[in-house]
Amino acid sequence: MLAMAQVDYINFLREEEGLSINSLAKRLGINWRTAKKYADRDDWSPDIRHRMKRYPILGPYLDIIDAWLTEDLSRKRKQRHTNIRIYQRLRDECDYTGGVRTVTGYVSERKKALMQDQKTYSDLIHPGGEAQVDFGTADVIYDGTWLQVKYLAMSFPYSNAAYLAVLPRENTTCFLEGLKQLFDQAGGVPRKLWFDNLSAAVAKIKGHGERDLTDMFRRFKLHYRFEAVFCNPRAGYEKGHVENKVGTSRRNWFVPVPVMTSWEQINNVMHQKALRAMDQEHYKHKQLVQSL
Repeated sequence: MLAMAQVDYINFLREEEGLSINSLAKRLGINWRTAKKYADRDDWSPDIRHRMKRYPILGPYLDIIDAWLTEDLSRKRKQRHTNIRIYQRLRDECDYTGGVRTVTGYVSERKKALMQDQKTYSDLIHPGGEAQVDFGTADVIYDGTWLQVKYLAMSFPYSNAAYLAVLPRENTTCFLEGLKQLFDQAGGVPRKLWFDNLSAAVAKIKGHGERDLTDMFRRFKLHYRFEAVFCNPRAGYEKGHVENKVGTSRRNWFVPVPVMTSWEQINNVMHQKALRAMDQEHYKHKQLVQSL
């Protein structure tokens, strides 16, 4: 079974570049039957009912697990999640109340499937200048009381750099203001941005991967001249890098709980944390994140 990112690439080559089945199989190094299966498939409805029926309690957490495991593929084996660690994170960070054996059983199956995919197919590679964007939630102390805030994270998979914009809500206005702040922090606009199907940007999900964008987001995108790419429904692992950054930044940049005096002040604090993080060595390339 292919990952959706690989399936999308097959469809792109078939529909946009007009490659034949044999040409697809030769370029991707796959059997022609596999190429034909995905290139000429008409029904792309996800098998949600089967997954939810098989995992009635774990079902809502499957995308989170898939994102963590996909991110692990780019890390050294000794720094990847164990089955038990996946369970512990679901319990501690996501309020999962199910059993440990259900989690470890599913994780074992997914690891085998992902490793099998890796033996035959290439990773989804992000070149420099591409970024992923997602929202997170954290607590701060404001005016002597606890306040829950949203933060928009923008991460660059190639360099492992990331920036945060702390915001009061997750609505369209805050989303676009957050993107503007992130562009200012980064000193430029990424060529391509990967998003979830958040309502602030997507008005309607149509067939064949098409989206009807909200009017405000369409105007914003035209103004800043970037390409927007949206994940397939229930495929958060396609932007696993930023989902990982959302979690790691919450555990590191918001611990201990920061004291906020103003929105400008808390965003300046997060920007300084982002700059300090770039002085670290990249886990794979063995260069400073800043240099990448």
